Amino acid sequence: MDIGQAVSDLQSIDSSDFKKIGTAPLAVRVFLLALGLAAIIGLGIWFLVKPKFLNLDQIAAKEQTLKQQFDKTQAKAANRDAYIEQLGEMNRTFNVMLRQLPNKTDIENLLIDLSQTSVAAGLEVEYFKPEKEIPREFYVEYPIQIKVTGDYHQFGNFVSGLAALPRIVTLHDINIKPVGKAETQKLQMDLTATTYRYLDDDEA
Repeated sequence: MDIGQAVSDLQSIDSSDFKKIGTAPLAVRVFLLALGLAAIIGLGIWFLVKPKFLNLDQIAAKEQTLKQQFDKTQAKAANRDAYIEQLGEMNRTFNVMLRQLPNKTDIENLLIDLSQTSVAAGLEVEYFKPEKEIPREFYVEYPIQIKVTGDYHQFGNFVSGLAALPRIVTLHDINIKPVGKAETQKLQMDLTATTYRYLDDDEA
């Protein structure tokens, strides 16, 4: 087949030639057939193959996510015994701490302990006032406003005595200032001693 002749035949085609395509020159028929096949293949790739590739990319991305989830789950499963042991230890620690929180019946005894601790340290108790309870998620804060007079050594004994109590007591808003005459070397300490109690079942 002469290529030059084929090009010349294609250039000489007009719209009426498509009506008699069966009698068109061989070159024209071959070209149109190739063009039709190319169009069919292109449309097939665009509408059939390309979506499959996009779906394949999505599946590949999902596979990576699932692999990561599997690795995490497998790691947790492999360390399951260690997690159970750690949880048990946390529960034991929590129960020990919970026992350090008084209940309603113990709070009065704790107030007596606080007062006696300040007296045992040699301090003059000028003010000792329990405030309103502050409820939290599973416990209650019980602040106590305290004002005592003494010296630094007695203040140290007081704080040490609080730390030795079997119950949890924290000190806040500590303010120390001199009082009286300079030669007496007296100091006054204002503070908030906060203790805690756990919520009873009916309160929870």
